[in-house]
Amino acid sequence: MSEARAPSPPIRSETPARPASEWLPTAPGVTHVAPHVRDALDVRRALGCVLLAVLPCALVGVVNAGHQALLVAGDRGPTAPSGWRGDLLGVLGLAPEPESTAACAVYGLACALPMLAVALGVSRAWQQLFARVRGRVPSEAVPVVAVLFTLVLPPGIPLWQVALGITFATVVGLEIFGGTGRNVVNPALAGLAFLYFAYPASFSSEGAWVALEGPGTPTVLAAAAQGGLDAVQALGVTWRGTLLGWEPGALGETSALACALGAAFLVYARVASWRVIAGGLLGLVVSAALARALGDAERPLVSFPWHWHLTAGSFAFGLAFLATDPVTSAATAVGRWLYGGLIGALVVLVRVFNPAHAEGVMLAILLANVSAPLIDHLVVRVHVRRRRRRLG
Repeated sequence: MSEARAPSPPIRSETPARPASEWLPTAPGVTHVAPHVRDALDVRRALGCVLLAVLPCALVGVVNAGHQALLVAGDRGPTAPSGWRGDLLGVLGLAPEPESTAACAVYGLACALPMLAVALGVSRAWQQLFARVRGRVPSEAVPVVAVLFTLVLPPGIPLWQVALGITFATVVGLEIFGGTGRNVVNPALAGLAFLYFAYPASFSSEGAWVALEGPGTPTVLAAAAQGGLDAVQALGVTWRGTLLGWEPGALGETSALACALGAAFLVYARVASWRVIAGGLLGLVVSAALARALGDAERPLVSFPWHWHLTAGSFAFGLAFLATDPVTSAATAVGRWLYGGLIGALVVLVRVFNPAHAEGVMLAILLANVSAPLIDHLVVRVHVRRRRRRLG
């Protein structure tokens, strides 16, 4: 009988498998030794929380954009609104009435979706280019920057200006400094500032904040800058309306209540610092009270109450989603109070004493962004001096 042969060993490939680091682009600065800090909240989850928190603002803003446009269209006559958005309402069998929630939502979506598509496409193309040149994975902040940038724009702005603005936001505001986590100022605000100073007519002309060509209803702050609170009430705008978001404005900035819900979620998820929000509210209230007590009575916005400052315009949106950016805000606990207080004070200062710019939130946050490193530096120096005195 023949002896049983042992099974032959498996044939192994002579070519060893290539490590993933050779074919998958990775960041050059990767640590290989302990200790490592681990947390359930990584960058992707934090950005996802921002998108989830901003969703109520976007929903209210879309419906409000359609509502404001149909209000103006109703004043112009039965033939308005014209254009492809009005034709879309006819195809869907919706009457162009501002009381129809469905008609307002469809008209608002017809304004917002093309802007969002352009912002997402252009921003993604630029980040793909930078990632290819640097040999890295594309940044995960593309949708967040594009969504926030779209929500701070007027609903009727031309699409080519959206493309220019998101290009500046992505290239100059984000990628030129190294990408996500290394930017000096908020990228969405950088793109907004570029458009504001390059094409001011898209933001300051009559009816610019209504998604309908031609003259329209001015914003609350624009009316207040001309005649104070009496001029605002003459438009039929109430404080409750500004709280809920029924006023002319950007696509996502009008509802202070929706912004408060988003801010509460971000604080609960530990993405935003409650100290920045509390400092911003405190700075706004104190500055508004001081301006009302010490300011020139001839300036219409001097007598504007603090609770109107809080809900009118984009202060609530800026404080909740733009000022709390952990990359561009202060890092120390005391510094966050000072950082938020600086934003609130600057908003009132610009609104009351600068008649050429009745909003002030964009400038206030950008100035606070560039001041955040100095604030942290001064706070650390004070702590070091106190510790030296205590320890002798």
